Amino acid sequence: MYHEIHKLKRDGHSISYIADYLAVNWRTVKKMLSMGDREYEMYVSSQINRPKELAPYESFVKIRLDRFPATSASQMHDWLKEFDENFPEVNPKTVYNFVMWVRQEYNIPRIKKERDYFIVEELPYGQQAQVDFGEYNMRKSTGGVKKVYFFAMVLSRSRLKYVYFSDTPFTSSLAIKAHEKAFEFFKGIPEQIVYDQDKVFLHDENYGDLILTSAFKSYVESRGFKIYFCRKSDPETKGKVENVVRYIKQNFLYNRSYFDLETLNDEAVAWLNRTANYMPHGKTKTSPFDQWNIEKDYLSEYIPVKLQFDQAKLYTVRKDNVISYKSNLYSLPEGTWKGKGTQVYITVDQGQLIMKGLSGKQLCQCKISMGKGETIINNNHKRDKSSKINNLIINVAEKFGSPCEAAKYFESIRTEKPRYIRDQIQLINKCFETIPETAMNKALGFCLNSNVYSASDFKSVAEKMHQQESAKVLPIKSPAIKTLPENISTMEKMQPNTSEIVDYESVMSNKN
Repeated sequence: MYHEIHKLKRDGHSISYIADYLAVNWRTVKKMLSMGDREYEMYVSSQINRPKELAPYESFVKIRLDRFPATSASQMHDWLKEFDENFPEVNPKTVYNFVMWVRQEYNIPRIKKERDYFIVEELPYGQQAQVDFGEYNMRKSTGGVKKVYFFAMVLSRSRLKYVYFSDTPFTSSLAIKAHEKAFEFFKGIPEQIVYDQDKVFLHDENYGDLILTSAFKSYVESRGFKIYFCRKSDPETKGKVENVVRYIKQNFLYNRSYFDLETLNDEAVAWLNRTANYMPHGKTKTSPFDQWNIEKDYLSEYIPVKLQFDQAKLYTVRKDNVISYKSNLYSLPEGTWKGKGTQVYITVDQGQLIMKGLSGKQLCQCKISMGKGETIINNNHKRDKSSKINNLIINVAEKFGSPCEAAKYFESIRTEKPRYIRDQIQLINKCFETIPETAMNKALGFCLNSNVYSASDFKSVAEKMHQQESAKVLPIKSPAIKTLPENISTMEKMQPNTSEIVDYESVMSNKN
């Protein structure tokens, strides 16, 4: 291995390439490159006589590596602990070194599964654009570090690029705004746009049935372009914009100071015009700007529209109809939450928090709390349960012989068990399905007189009353006995009916 490493280095290969090719750690490669022949011989002699703590597991590791060459050292460590419950407590580095030694001893390189690629033809003009997001830590002109976020779009054929910066993470509404600015820059809209499965655009992958956020879905429908989402862990599908993101970081942002957001976006447009879209592209060997002069005629017409929520931000609604804003919870009207992913737009105006639905209709507003960890509930949002409970009491009380007494009894239960009044009334109402009204009325009188204010106790009393009513002895009616007519003789009464032999013969002949 020592000589092979030096040979590969003389051939001009990098340390990382040699490490991957020989399935060894890059530190090992670097260490061996730093050794001379004599020094390496001394090192080998010391390693041969060095005892290996995991030597008893050599056969196990070899068999597993022969069967699964891509096995990592960490996975092998877990297999060893599973194989032997008394496996010693060793440092993961010890396992790694032992696995590497077994690989070298038995020539078992770690085979990495590579994806097959094939060059694709250039897409037609105007057919596709690709979108991606990035972030970068910039030095501030006043000292310190400022994290910025950016949206990048590139036209797949001409390679014309656009970038838009933000000092906050992108939301659906902010991404929509960036789309509009990109279309304005391109002076048109492509037929299709390719995206990652980003939460800015998607609520859920749902096993292939992609669910868009409400705002982005409405925007796509209004603009009319097609959308395509890459599968997870498949960045190659939108490789053009992946390269653009890297280009923005390495060519535009590297060593640039942050002054303010407006300045940064102005500098970005200037960079696009003088460098990113002006210099010849590495693959096409032509200027993206020159190619765009052809492609712009194939783009759909861009007509500016006023975005309704330029200044609004999307917030997720919790299932108890509240949103979290700056460490406080604010209530929304009952029924705002429509399921997982429900969102509302939030704007701030003169100390008031204004909440709007995705349609733009204002839902409510409330004063912003200056504290932390508070729950601000608008009394108008509370569900009025009392009217429904009162209606339930009236409806069930009317089933009794004395509705007034029943209502009085239910009010007493409400006093005793206010949190469970609905369940209590519903249990008593269910008793009418199996217990007669008479028994229910007797149970009501007994419970009122005995101060029994519990639905389960009421049910027991009613069942007992019903059993007592059912136990009353009813008069027994004698069954009517039918006799033969008097005019039939005794012998006729005793003579059984008979069949002729021909009847049996006909039956047997039919069976045959």
